[in-house]
Amino acid sequence: MNIFQKLFKSKNPDSIRYKRDMAKHLDGRALKCVLEKKEDGIEEVIGHDGSILVKDDELLVYASMDVVLRTKIADLSAWELLSLEGVVITAPDIEHGGEVRSVIAYYKYWRKLDN
Repeated sequence: MNIFQKLFKSKNPDSIRYKRDMAKHLDGRALKCVLEKKEDGIEEVIGHDGSILVKDDELLVYASMDVVLRTKIADLSAWELLSLEGVVITAPDIEHGGEVRSVIAYYKYWRKLDN
């Protein structure tokens, strides 16, 4: 990322540009576990050892050798945890009939290895 991209990156989490930047930031992250947050506040582990990938205009979360979440980048809402150890993604899931799901993906490594 060059200096101009850092200075002029979008700060509006509802904009398409912000969502694309976040997807690009998450692309290639190795995951140690993925949890799903249910409506009643219960968090359930739904996968281990995976990654987050961007393919065309979709963001995919893989875990336990399966697609856990698949969504359009334009529809996602994502933010990193304050500890920077993971990300919360809330979006309609294409794999589950468009149901809006909220998953918490914990990174295997705190920093991205391919910087």
